Amino acid sequence: MFLKTKHQLRPQFIINPQSNKGRTGKRWRQIKEALSAFFKEFKYEFTEKPLHAIEISRSAIKEGTELIVAVGGDGTVNEIANGFFENLKIINPQTILGLIPSGTGCDLSRSLNIPNRLRNALEIITQAPSALIDIGIATFVNHSGEQEERIFLNVGDFGVGGEVVKRVNDNRMKRKASSYLKSLLSAFFSYKNKKINIKIDNHGISLDEYLIGAIANGKIFGKGMKIAPDAKLNDGYFDIILVKGMKTWEFLLNAYKLYSGTHLSLPQITLLRGQKIEADPVEEDRVLIELDGEQLGRLPATFEILPKRIPIIGYV
Repeated sequence: MFLKTKHQLRPQFIINPQSNKGRTGKRWRQIKEALSAFFKEFKYEFTEKPLHAIEISRSAIKEGTELIVAVGGDGTVNEIANGFFENLKIINPQTILGLIPSGTGCDLSRSLNIPNRLRNALEIITQAPSALIDIGIATFVNHSGEQEERIFLNVGDFGVGGEVVKRVNDNRMKRKASSYLKSLLSAFFSYKNKKINIKIDNHGISLDEYLIGAIANGKIFGKGMKIAPDAKLNDGYFDIILVKGMKTWEFLLNAYKLYSGTHLSLPQITLLRGQKIEADPVEEDRVLIELDGEQLGRLPATFEILPKRIPIIGYV
């Protein structure tokens, strides 16, 4: 039965067939049948290469599309969201972003209370309200050694988190199975804490060695870790979680707290809030960053929040 959306929207679906280890592409017939039950008419297009979703969404918005729905994981959502902007200015403030979780993590969808089941996610798209959420702008050094700007919606981080994502991606390229937790443990045992200068809203904090620094707009990252349990997507602030070096036994003993969101009471962890974060390594060490689950470059980097910039469907 066709369910009419509240906003009389004309949807376009952008599908990453490689997401969820290729399962999204394999179950496309099932997904398409479900879409037909909810939408009388819709367009769809598959991504074929990295950054292709940016091109597709930007072109669709310029053609007047009112609703763009990501079918994939957090990386796909990130690319589509970047396509909503040109020179950091939103192309059409009326175009709304929707999510159908179909990746290995889908952490942003959890902050928006979007279920993983396909039909339930479609019910959210057709029935839930849209709301303006904040976006983050990260300025960093990319893999070519050049300065780059990128939008992120959920969480950016530096330190061991970037190393973990790199390992996950490297193993994926080698067709090896590697969970985020497995890669985290592997990276932790070999990672050397980095001494980093950090400023928050132009105020320096004590110089120290850090295992990870997470700049959170959403609550969850790392395939289900509640890194910032009190973060809100529309409050105009990042929750900044700084983790100092831990001994191996301390990390192993407390790793489960990252999933339950009870880690903030640990003495090695500091929670701060701010709108602009600058991170610069003291030495020449390479400190990787990741944004919405994608390993894109390294420090030095600046993370700045822009309040209520993109309309998204979900329960914020």
